[in-house]
Amino acid sequence: MPQTKYIRWQKEITIEDIPLVGGKNASIGEMYRELTGKGIKIPNGFAVTSDAYWHVLESGDILDKLRETLADLDTSDVSDLEKKGQKARSLILDAGIPDDLWEEIKAAYDQLCDQYGSDTDVAVRSSATAEDLPTASFAGQQESYLNIKGYHALKEACSKCFASLFTDRAISYRVNNDFDHFDVALSIGVMKMVRSDLASAGVIFTLDTESGFRDVVFITGAYGLGENVVQGQVDPDEFYVFKPTFRDGYRPIIKKNLGKKSIKMVYGKGESKIVTRNVEVPETDRQVFCINDEEILKLADYAIAIEDHYSNKAGKAQPMDIEWAKDGITGDLFIVQARPETVQSQKDIDVLEKYSLEEKSDVLAKGRSIGEKISSGKAHIIKDVSKLSSFKEGEILLADTTTPDWEPVMKTASAIVTNKGGRTSHAAIVSRELGIPAIVGTGNVTEKVQNGQEVTVSCAQGETGYVYEGKLSYKVDKQSLKDIKKPKTKIMMNIANPETVFGNSRIPNDGVGLTRLEFMISSTIKVHPMALVYPEKVEDNETLDMIEKLTYGYSSKEDFFIEKLAEGVGTIAAAFYPKPVVVRLSDFKSNEYASLIGGEYFEDVEESNPMLGFRGASRYYSERYRDGFALECKAMKHARDVMGLKNIVLMIPFCRKVEEGKKVLKEMEKHGLKKGEDGLEIYVMCEIPTNVLLIDEFSKIFDGFSIGSNDLTQLTLGVDRDSEILAPDFDERDPGVMKMVSMAVQGAKRNDRYSGLCGEAPSNYPEFAEFLVEEGIESISLNPDSVLKILLKISETEERLGR
Repeated sequence: MPQTKYIRWQKEITIEDIPLVGGKNASIGEMYRELTGKGIKIPNGFAVTSDAYWHVLESGDILDKLRETLADLDTSDVSDLEKKGQKARSLILDAGIPDDLWEEIKAAYDQLCDQYGSDTDVAVRSSATAEDLPTASFAGQQESYLNIKGYHALKEACSKCFASLFTDRAISYRVNNDFDHFDVALSIGVMKMVRSDLASAGVIFTLDTESGFRDVVFITGAYGLGENVVQGQVDPDEFYVFKPTFRDGYRPIIKKNLGKKSIKMVYGKGESKIVTRNVEVPETDRQVFCINDEEILKLADYAIAIEDHYSNKAGKAQPMDIEWAKDGITGDLFIVQARPETVQSQKDIDVLEKYSLEEKSDVLAKGRSIGEKISSGKAHIIKDVSKLSSFKEGEILLADTTTPDWEPVMKTASAIVTNKGGRTSHAAIVSRELGIPAIVGTGNVTEKVQNGQEVTVSCAQGETGYVYEGKLSYKVDKQSLKDIKKPKTKIMMNIANPETVFGNSRIPNDGVGLTRLEFMISSTIKVHPMALVYPEKVEDNETLDMIEKLTYGYSSKEDFFIEKLAEGVGTIAAAFYPKPVVVRLSDFKSNEYASLIGGEYFEDVEESNPMLGFRGASRYYSERYRDGFALECKAMKHARDVMGLKNIVLMIPFCRKVEEGKKVLKEMEKHGLKKGEDGLEIYVMCEIPTNVLLIDEFSKIFDGFSIGSNDLTQLTLGVDRDSEILAPDFDERDPGVMKMVSMAVQGAKRNDRYSGLCGEAPSNYPEFAEFLVEEGIESISLNPDSVLKILLKISETEERLGR
């Protein structure tokens, strides 16, 4: 290979070469050298060095003119920024590519064509020398050009890349981050184009982008070129893979969210060259994931290997932001970029910040929440980049989508809401970096909200973000976690919603004392389990159509239930791994089951008091529900055996008799859930007086007891907990109820069985928590927002008792 002055091939580049080839090219080169031999596929290519950039400026004699142009720039003046940015770019474009530099670029391109075939299409990508650093990403500040083919198009793209060092957004970003414009140079990466226009592409983070939870790989993807995902033009599919059990050889895809994927970017012919364009995705393709499970796991494998490599090199954990593409011709998966993640990895994890609304109003729009904050202000709708100068500091920016050109005003917004995009879109990435709340993928916020209307943007309620009418009051609680001393009594949490668990797992805890399946079934699955097993018994077409739509893309209707429930439970178990997560099997009442899709065909007996009716354990072995319970068992087995989440403990609710408990255990064993096998523990809810009175007998068949104070209070006092009339009489602190709780704790101790309490009482009444500690209970499970307050009370009680 002839010696070159301005060209470096990827195999010649390491991460130490950032001053020469920029962050993007240095990372690609490092991976090409070190990781392609380990099975990670990276397309070959070469870098045009930063020396070439300086050569362009010197040959064109434009360096002083550039300094002059930017000398008195005011980035807060959008029109001034536009005018001077345009002038700077024109100077570089007019200077062109010097002949000696072009000869080297052309020769390198010829070599790439020799490897991949004549007239190879390439991606021409900018790589700044201050880009992809661990503390500042500079992502998207400069331009890249896809599907470039032939000498003329390549030369033009290279010239435009050099000029893009002075895009308005790049100029503004450097000023805001205290980088001198002339301390930064630009390198160009020329890489074989992956034909993802015929398949799919997306972005990977090796942590959860909202909470910073580091034990997952978060993958997004959509059909076509990856630009739509990066720019937020499309609502992508989302996938989470749990790292610890993946490393142990399991297949822990703990969550899959189907995106709308309404458009895809493909190639289309222009007058003189190939260009890109967006086309609609057929409805049938939108309803299935853009990659399959094997591909999800392959990408997770790539991502973990890349993170491990950079972490070892840095000597500390280094979360990564990675771009991937699938070649539609070969079917191969490629990594096309990787850089350090620069937002969550820089946050102080010892401070817990909690935003919460103090009032509610009408919901105007909703979408995917970015961050966990709340903000309010005047909505300012901008439909075109030319209108950015009208935006005022502190307003809430509403737009169809955003691009890097919008960044000068985005940094002055108090919140951002877009019609399009997913959680790895441009608007999402920038809002995280700015530390402001954002909601993406609302679909129609610019139509539902009036320009100038007062609104509140809340990202504090899980994965779904809400735009509320009016300026609502909210509070912010900050808590340092550094000096919190955990008590000897185990402090666990009650968790029903998988959407909030990664953030909640940061709260000091000993695991999850109660995970209810009801929320996941009603909010995610929505269909009565028996209607999935026996759809032929559903008699109306409208209901059948709803079931077909929900289960489309799954191998069977039963698999839909199993996978969705396993994902919900798996997400919670992963968030707290390896701490125990106690999962209570379904405890819907018959009227609640009837309200599920298709439920009316299987809940044909109307009970006068469902609270005391066909619920809990009695369903599991009954012919009326046995096949539905089988789906629950298969989902739990999938979470434990396929995902590797052995920290899942199963619990039986409302078990009226010891013989009934034996029947349920036998039913579970039929589906591979045998108590004691592979570490499986099975608890029973202690919520009926007979559970307390016969605790010695129940101890012979179960591993532990979780006291359900709600039902135990109801059945001890004979007070319907749903009755408004009797509400004043429902009190867990009643002496009779407390006597029952005491008997349960002492009975569990006597039989060397686990004892915990998972009802609302200790969350509502600190003195009840104090009583439980005095009794010597093993664990207390609390609502997440009560943990820190009750934890301090428990510590004080233990200190008083000399424990």
